[in-house]
Amino acid sequence: MLGSERTRHVALLVETSNGYARGLLHGVREYVAAHRGWSLYLVEHSRLETDFSWLEGWAGDGVLARIESPEAAAFVRRLGLPAVDLSAGRLVPELPGAETDDDQIARWAVEHFAERGIRNFAFCGDPRYGWSVKRAVGFAEHARAYGTPAPEFRLRPTGKKATDRDRLVRWLTGLPKPVGVLAAYDIAGQEVLEACKIADLAVPDEVAVIGVDNDELLGTLSSPALSSIEPNTRRTGYLAAELLDRMMSGEVVEPGLRLIPPVRVVVRQSSDLLSVDDVTVAHALRFIRDHAGQHVTVTEVLREVGLSRRALDLRFLKHLGRTVHSEIRRVRMNQVAELLGSTDWTMTRISEHLGFPHAEYMGAAFKKHTGRSPGRYRRDVTGSVVAQGGWR
Repeated sequence: MLGSERTRHVALLVETSNGYARGLLHGVREYVAAHRGWSLYLVEHSRLETDFSWLEGWAGDGVLARIESPEAAAFVRRLGLPAVDLSAGRLVPELPGAETDDDQIARWAVEHFAERGIRNFAFCGDPRYGWSVKRAVGFAEHARAYGTPAPEFRLRPTGKKATDRDRLVRWLTGLPKPVGVLAAYDIAGQEVLEACKIADLAVPDEVAVIGVDNDELLGTLSSPALSSIEPNTRRTGYLAAELLDRMMSGEVVEPGLRLIPPVRVVVRQSSDLLSVDDVTVAHALRFIRDHAGQHVTVTEVLREVGLSRRALDLRFLKHLGRTVHSEIRRVRMNQVAELLGSTDWTMTRISEHLGFPHAEYMGAAFKKHTGRSPGRYRRDVTGSVVAQGGWR
């Protein structure tokens, strides 16, 4: 049985300055609410915090930490308490850890650009962080599957932001176009978007940009709005708290990272493009996107572009690697996913809104397409269970 009747005093060395970390804290809070018996210690600090004087004299039972600096690593070791690491840096490799699956984030980004006809890829990251380094490596590996490299721009947080932005402008200008740029996190994505404005590069037509974290405020304040891959931070924080509870109860927990897959790609204007040389395919894609909410059919698409099914399928396969029917299904399922993640609508209401025959049909199609039922997907994305008409 996890936990005990005695109150556990747990310090949270997790920054509060970004959406990813706050998501982790939500997950920890959910674990504590479900299991009780914890007293949490947290102060506001930054990602690379070096001042831990607020814990001087603290007599606690365990630590949940984003160990992103040598100072943080030394401090956690000095405490000598059960601890779980929430960073990919692995500066204290003897600890168990919970972290986002960075390779899957990289693969999703490449696939996101490739689905839109982009075959040039680039990465903008921050080498100070292990998760950024891992995303850069994974992105380059997955880009090679399309026969192209993925050059990397490394941000230099020296305090001279204008100089760093000048470098970024020159780098972006020199990339082959159109290009898909994965920014290691949303703040880096903002930097890329600002540099594109200075360089007079059209977003997303010349430079498509996607970040990571899906910080809603940053994403929607950016101009244009920033697409982003959403990690499952709540699940990660919850798992880390569970591991720590087991350790504080005397259980031996093996070191090493437990990787949590991301939950979805949130498409906004910064990467919402169709880069296809074939004007007929581009026309068909636009028609599908504009009418997907009305249950568009293959026949209607064929009538719109004036080609036979075989002729259009051959063009789709050449440029996108999938048929017209597969593209319609992909767009429709993305619409279902967006409504599951952004509303509390029931399955019935979503199916009616999108023109599906009934909720059961939509649910079966969604599970076949994503590998997750609508209910499972919604719980993964939101961390909550709302009225779902009996779906699991």
